[in-house]
Amino acid sequence: MAQPTHQWRPPERDWQEQDLFDLPEDGNRYEIIDGSLHVTPPPGFAHQELADDLRMALRLSAPPGWRVIREAGLRAPGGNLIPDVSVVKPGAPRDGLWLHAADVALVVEIESPSSRRYDRLIKPALYAEAGIPHYWRVERGDFGPVIYRYHLVKGVHYNMAGTLGPDDPVQLDEPWPMRLDPSAWPR
Repeated sequence: MAQPTHQWRPPERDWQEQDLFDLPEDGNRYEIIDGSLHVTPPPGFAHQELADDLRMALRLSAPPGWRVIREAGLRAPGGNLIPDVSVVKPGAPRDGLWLHAADVALVVEIESPSSRRYDRLIKPALYAEAGIPHYWRVERGDFGPVIYRYHLVKGVHYNMAGTLGPDDPVQLDEPWPMRLDPSAWPR
């Protein structure tokens, strides 16, 4: 018996947010950057576990009203992005599909082989353009995660604020004062 087919065609214009609703729910991550569709495969288990560990560490230290969300959609100038972790400011809407950049204090991207260039070059530029005050990029190393911390300068670009290694517990001021200790996370 013949299998039904889905006849899908790309839009005859730049991609827009509403086009994302026509894509299959197949586990891939669909993002729009400057009108182009970017597709990455689902992250591996180690990537997901690291995102969960970081999210939980942030949640446990969060002041009242702050929220920490995994893989929330984010509206940014020139695109619709999906950071691995987003820290949402108090007073932001509690439900929806897309966060507004003004409601976000920190975005975190965990590098994967399929996302390395986006996480190092393209996404930071878009997050900075959106005015998000802090950006963390996480590399998974053989001995544990390394977190590269950046802060927004003059609303234009990110400067390195520091790094945090797998055995370097540190006191941070962003997005709120907290102690972060990746050595306490499972490896």
